[in-house]
Amino acid sequence: MNPAVLGVMIPIVALSIPVVAILMRGFEKVWRLRVEEARLRYSGAGDEGMQALRGEIESLRRELSELNERVDFTERLLSRGKSS
Repeated sequence: MNPAVLGVMIPIVALSIPVVAILMRGFEKVWRLRVEEARLRYSGAGDEGMQALRGEIESLRRELSELNERVDFTERLLSRGKSS
């Protein structure tokens, strides 16, 4: 390898290592803050938040059940039409 190129690459690599380390540390801090924020948001919701989520889940289950009944009805109609 050309000694002039090597002489330029060594300081570039040496200076880029701390920059990358600083950036990674910043990303780690941001990630930890987001996780902590989410943890506080969900733990702060308490019983009211859990009840709201349970109600929403129950509503979705009812809707899914109704959709299953409609699909079954449609399948019966289609199968009746094919056999006739």
